This record gives sequence, C-alpha cells and structure tokens, in this order.
Amino acid sequence: MLRRLVLALAVLTIPAAAFAAANHVVPVTGLVPPLAFTMKDASTGKIVTAADFRGKVVMLYFGYTNCPDVCPDTLYKLHQLYLRLGAAADKTVFLFVTVDPKRDTLPVLKKYLALFDPHFVGLRGNANQIYQLTRRYRVVASVHPSPDPEKYEVVHSALIYVFGTHGNARFIIPDLGLNHHPDYAALASDIQKLSIKPQPRGLLTWLAQLG
Repeated sequence: MLRRLVLALAVLTIPAAAFAAANHVVPVTGLVPPLAFTMKDASTGKIVTAADFRGKVVMLYFGYTNCPDVCPDTLYKLHQLYLRLGAAADKTVFLFVTVDPKRDTLPVLKKYLALFDPHFVGLRGNANQIYQLTRRYRVVASVHPSPDPEKYEVVHSALIYVFGTHGNARFIIPDLGLNHHPDYAALASDIQKLSIKPQPRGLLTWLAQLG
C-alpha cells in the first residue's frame, strides 16, 4: 500500500493532460526538464554527466540494492524489455540512481546491476546531488537509517523516466514492479522509435539552452 501511495503521489505531480495517450506510458514531452546530473558511474568510478549519454535513449530510475521486491522485479522486467529491443538495445542505456548511497557503494552497485543486464549503469552521488535530482524530477525518495537492518527504511517511487537521444524527457513508464505485466512489445516499439527519429525540442529544453 505504501509503495502504491508513493507511486500515486509521484504521478500526480505530472499535469493531467499528460495522460491522454496509451496507458503503458505517460507522455511528458515539454513538461519535464531535460536530463541533467553529475554523479559517479559505478562501473568506472568516474564522474559522469548527462552529456556522456547524449546520442542514446536514457531510462532513469531511482532505487537501492537492498530493495527486497520492487527494484529486483523492475530490473528483471527491464532486462526482458532489452531482449526485445533488437538493434536499439545498443542505443539505449538504463541509469539506476541509488537513493541509499550510505550502503550502496560503487562496488556494490556495479556487482548488483551486473546480475541483471550489461546495459544497466549505476549512479551514485552525495546526499545533495541525490536530493537535487529527485527534486528536479519530482521523485519521492527518503532514507531512515537504523542500526537494526529490519528497521532501516527506504522509500522510493517506481517511475522510470525515458529521455530521447538529445536529452529531452519523452515519457514515463509508470511502474514495472510487482503485480504489473508490461506490454513489452509496445514499450520496445516506443523506445525503438526514439532511437532512430529526431527528437522535438520541448519548451523547457529551449529555455535551458538559452541559459
């Protein structure tokens, strides 16, 4: 119930007009800021920014490696999606931003994501970087540490933001977690189209470029 509430709160921050299209995605072109971040790549240990992923379709997700259910289920389903992308798989990258950097060190992130798919990239930032990124994309995330692992609580939304090859936000995949059965064919088609077609410049992208 808590996870459903978190998801609902996150989705409700997107204007109602965005829900006009097919229910497997929520279109957000021109409504969400372009991709922007500065964090460390778990696979290399180097600092990366959104510019390092230009030219690829980017899926952005917030989670943590100790998640008992939603995260591993989502990652498994994303792997299944990648298997259906064909040539577009090499033009698509999934960014997993940890909201629990205290426990999710770079080696932990790298090892965890390697269990699911080689296209998955772990990103780790400090508390301020994570806060700024979750705020930028209106993502619900909080960590309540405890010496008792049973009481160590992490809350995060299950949304996946999808950005076109120029970094423009195009749509949201609302949830791939528990009790959800993705329309893999439709999702693969959406991503394949983004990987080969020029992406429109939304109003927010244009304003950002003016700055």
